[in-house]
Amino acid sequence: MKVGIVGCGYVGSTAAYAMVMNGVGREIVMVDLNSARAAAEADDIFHAVPFANPLQVRDGTYEDLKESQVVVLTAGVNQKPGETRLQLLARNGAIFREIVPKILDQAPDAVLIVATNPVDVMTHLTAEIAVSRGIPRGRVLGSGTTLDTARFRTLLGEHCGVDSRHIHGYVIGEHGDSEVLTWSSATVAGMPIEDYCNIIKKPLTSGIRQQIDTSVRRAAYHIISGKGATYYGIGSALARITKVVLHDQRSILTVCGLQEEVAGIENVTLALPHLVGGDGLLAKFPIPMTDEEHALLRKSAEVLRDAIQAILST
Repeated sequence: MKVGIVGCGYVGSTAAYAMVMNGVGREIVMVDLNSARAAAEADDIFHAVPFANPLQVRDGTYEDLKESQVVVLTAGVNQKPGETRLQLLARNGAIFREIVPKILDQAPDAVLIVATNPVDVMTHLTAEIAVSRGIPRGRVLGSGTTLDTARFRTLLGEHCGVDSRHIHGYVIGEHGDSEVLTWSSATVAGMPIEDYCNIIKKPLTSGIRQQIDTSVRRAAYHIISGKGATYYGIGSALARITKVVLHDQRSILTVCGLQEEVAGIENVTLALPHLVGGDGLLAKFPIPMTDEEHALLRKSAEVLRDAIQAILST
């Protein structure tokens, strides 16, 4: 099982390392415009193999992506001081218009997993390019709010005193400021989270809800202010998504994909609970929401629709 990673910065390299630590795949090929960086990262990660799992890790070119089952896209540029979001979108859009066709030329049957920010918009652009080549849009997905959902569950688990893997709750919409924490459908032990918290006498007060919401929504800002970038969480998320695809595990993940319509907004890409397997996105599921949550999802979809229209017009 072969995985390609295009972009060997912090996120791409950490994703490769997480795959080695978790035994995801059998071969990882790392590709970057900076070939020396790709070679150095591949060597460094390969030297961890004896302490983890037996994978081959090497650098390569786009031609080395042939026969990849999954290609993870983490390539892109960071926002410059004084640069607007639309200017950043335009620069990353130009990069993706160059690299996505190269990937598809060599690995037309691969599932593409996008992590470059703004991930929803970059995933939409990637899907548009893939569809124009006759590739099913379900074979393109983005990391979406997989990490945000993990953050939400981690904090709920901490409050409830429960292993976060047994908390069921989703963050949907944009991977960004307009994301929606779906409190109303969060559960633990088969019951609404609020009921569970009342039973253990640790009620979810409005103050606690606001604290958790802020911690989830502002997590990236907090981490970036302290160390310049986020990569451990998203690297682990990418390893998990890749494993699900490689082994056709048919897991429910809040990845993003191109949707015909969401909350009344047409042709938009955002995160929802999806069934993910060997062919990528297999199905999406509407989750129960309050009217307020539905209105927030629509606002998030509107934000993304405007950003998508801006990049497609450049």
